[in-house]
Amino acid sequence: MNNFYRSIFAGVFLLLSAGSALADNNNFNSLLWMQTSAEYKANTTQAYNTALRNINAALRDRKWTAAKEQVGNYFSLPPAIVMDIDETVLDNSPYMGKVVLENGEWTAATWNEWVALQSATAVPGAVEFINAMRDKNVRVIFISNRESRKGEAPGLGYSQEAGTIKNLAKVGVAGVLPEDILLLGEEDGWTSEKRSRREYISKKYRIVMLFGDDLGDFLADVKSNITPQERDRLVSENKNNWGKKWFMLPNPIYGSWINILRDPKSQYLIKY
Repeated sequence: MNNFYRSIFAGVFLLLSAGSALADNNNFNSLLWMQTSAEYKANTTQAYNTALRNINAALRDRKWTAAKEQVGNYFSLPPAIVMDIDETVLDNSPYMGKVVLENGEWTAATWNEWVALQSATAVPGAVEFINAMRDKNVRVIFISNRESRKGEAPGLGYSQEAGTIKNLAKVGVAGVLPEDILLLGEEDGWTSEKRSRREYISKKYRIVMLFGDDLGDFLADVKSNITPQERDRLVSENKNNWGKKWFMLPNPIYGSWINILRDPKSQYLIKY
């Protein structure tokens, strides 16, 4: 047995013999990849660099819009970039690291505590891109499913909006106004489905680019009651938008991609 196979069997033996809850946690390897791999950083940097190369063409072409919700005479509207926040601009993997290491699970209370800490770091490439947009007088607007309500953590009288603005400032995105962050539940009809918020923005701005880590950051009705095959079809139908008007950031930990799968999820694995 050569050294390569010895190392593989040794690793497998350690995982099995330890009986560790970490090895059983579905997010362990995904989180490890996000926090340690150069490949993750290369993916996010690549997305933002590509967007930066396309922005001048987007600004010159008055008919250019990235939003399906944009209709009517939008050609003279000022340009805007619309971005998700979590795992698109702010990296919350330390929160998930605590969940994994303590063999816990996501809860509203612990999430509120995390938002209050304002400790999320920046997704590689995001801050530089946002500040470049500001230099070009492009409005940056955030659509997030962080919630518009008081934090639930004991003794913390804060809003997630205020905590988010302060966290963005800490990573280098200063001067974000409350009206530039559209949160879940902030207005009637603003559900986790983001279409209504894109519609709201499209009446005031020409949306030239969309950024997110979930298909729902780009398209409506893709987060429930849909099959993986139907989502694949939508990706193919919109192939000319990816890397030009739409920019997807990697997130293997959570999202509608896993929520739409039925149990047992093992049925979706392909084998030879």
